[in-house]
Amino acid sequence: MIFAAILAGGIGSRMGGTDTPKQFLNLGNKPVIVHTIEKFVINRDIDKIIVLTPKNFINHTIHLIDEHIPNCDNVVVIEGGQTRNDTIMNSISYIDENFGIDEDSIIVTHDSVRPFVTHRIIEDNIKAARKYGACDTVVPATDTIVESINGETIESIPVRDYYYQGQTPQSFNIKKLFNLITSLTEEESNILTDACKIFTLKDEDVHLVDGEVTNIKITYPYDLKLANTILEDIHD
Repeated sequence: MIFAAILAGGIGSRMGGTDTPKQFLNLGNKPVIVHTIEKFVINRDIDKIIVLTPKNFINHTIHLIDEHIPNCDNVVVIEGGQTRNDTIMNSISYIDENFGIDEDSIIVTHDSVRPFVTHRIIEDNIKAARKYGACDTVVPATDTIVESINGETIESIPVRDYYYQGQTPQSFNIKKLFNLITSLTEEESNILTDACKIFTLKDEDVHLVDGEVTNIKITYPYDLKLANTILEDIHD
């Protein structure tokens, strides 16, 4: 089976000026998270969509789905975790308890605040996860990357041609992902920022999937303004 995990566990502290997590702010005439879920609802390859939110937003999320995506019976809302990888583990536990996990089970993990993910990106993720076991959506870096260890002086300027900006989805063979997560030491767990890092720490390959420059993550107020502009362009 193929599962999508929409990661909406964050509180969006960098958005500023609001106590509402950024995934629940309106983009156009509906919340960001609804736009994101819709992209997966229309994909016929995905068997179940698991939306993971803070505990106190579960009922609110269910209400939004009922309001904007009625009669959608393949979406469930559950509690996320303290960290990104805890949230992913919660989704895996839900899958294991309710469906079981076989050798071919795939999970497509996606930020709830990337509402412009395309059908092509999702399809390419599914194909790559099936073939390689792990993949990450990326776009080539356009700015020069500067490395500074002390935050005051430059240590190095890597060759930009070798660098990419990570997006989501990140997609995996579930059994492989679970086995690697449970093999992590406490020290390794503490330095993780996303699931693909688990694979690189364990010397496992992660295949690249081409992203899109419009597949933006809404983090700051400016991002929401940009997202509204993109939405208007799509509808024109």
